[in-house]
Amino acid sequence: MNTPSYELLHAEQGSVPVKAWVRGVPVDEGARRQLRNIAALPHVGPWVAVMPDVHLGKGATVGSVVPTRGAIIPAAVGVDLGCGMAAVRTTLRAEQLPDSLAALRSAIERVVPVGNGRGGEHRKRPDRIDTRLAQSGLAAQLDRIHDKHRKLRTDKFDKQMGTLGGGNHFIEVCLDEAGFVWVMLHSGSRGTGNLIGSYFIELARRELEKRVLGFHVPDRDLAFFLEGEPLFDDYVEAVSWAQDYARHNREAMMERVLHAMRAQLPKFQLEKTAVNCHHNYVQREEHFDESLWVTRKGAVSARAGELGIIPGSMGARSYIVRGKGNADSFHSCSHGAGRVLSRTQARQQITLKQHREATAHVECRKDAAVIDESPAAYKPIEAVMAAQADLVEVVHTLRQVVCIKG
Repeated sequence: MNTPSYELLHAEQGSVPVKAWVRGVPVDEGARRQLRNIAALPHVGPWVAVMPDVHLGKGATVGSVVPTRGAIIPAAVGVDLGCGMAAVRTTLRAEQLPDSLAALRSAIERVVPVGNGRGGEHRKRPDRIDTRLAQSGLAAQLDRIHDKHRKLRTDKFDKQMGTLGGGNHFIEVCLDEAGFVWVMLHSGSRGTGNLIGSYFIELARRELEKRVLGFHVPDRDLAFFLEGEPLFDDYVEAVSWAQDYARHNREAMMERVLHAMRAQLPKFQLEKTAVNCHHNYVQREEHFDESLWVTRKGAVSARAGELGIIPGSMGARSYIVRGKGNADSFHSCSHGAGRVLSRTQARQQITLKQHREATAHVECRKDAAVIDESPAAYKPIEAVMAAQADLVEVVHTLRQVVCIKG
């Protein structure tokens, strides 16, 4: 009989089990406490799956897969709705890249607005983005959502299509094990998704207070909508819109990055290997002959044969993976390395010298403003990959040569 590769972090009366793929990687006490709270919620089950990049999150634990019956917890989905990764392999080879990649980095930064606030928005939208917005139907769908929820701000969505954002979002040019050039990027639904997520999290808190069914939650952030309630359907519609927007956003950025590369580098084509996957989202799925709402907060779908992306940190390797369809994990894998230091801790503990040494081989920002994204702030990606060997197999190993942070 095969020994399970997960550990039971929690299995107490009155809550569902927590199955965690964390052998050889640290799990902070704050994350354990948060997971216990999630496992004790009504409607959660048959268990919670935890990925090796798990760490304390806002509302719910990052690196968790939370299945629910007849309910959705908006804070478990979070506010970076539809956040995820995109990657494409090109026919370019490492030897075709110039010795200095500074000009390439600058060219990409000119065509893709980065950062938060107005500096991270389009001053004048490119024609192709206007065309994408018109053809996608996103504007009309958002209008319908806004008609029912007039307090929702919708003034950001057109200015931010094709923009990166800040925090841990990035654009990278990478080399694989065979020397081929890849483009990889990480972003989501930007300000509009954040506004939608925050708005419905607050509505869920209010609904919880109004219910007379006696539901108890250990944390107000874990308030939920019940299937059959009007707000449940409204939330599903809004979060589905944000997830579609996020996918279009990554596609729009990829187009612009490739355009900048074509102006700077020798001619190249795109190969068939391309991936565009969410890692902060919710959708209805069938597991164990049961229809469940599956929330992946910092986790990637890894059904048998399905391609996914598991990025390391700045200066660390990243992986294109193929899912093994592990049922115990609800066909999921990690979405990255996972933080081991909070942003505040990273700024206090990592020196500028250490950051520059860790990213010496990458054309990227070396200033103090990105220290909270330095490799030492994250778990070792090799240990994270080893802990989930029964969830995915590695198809390509990537190392970045250009990294653009918001």
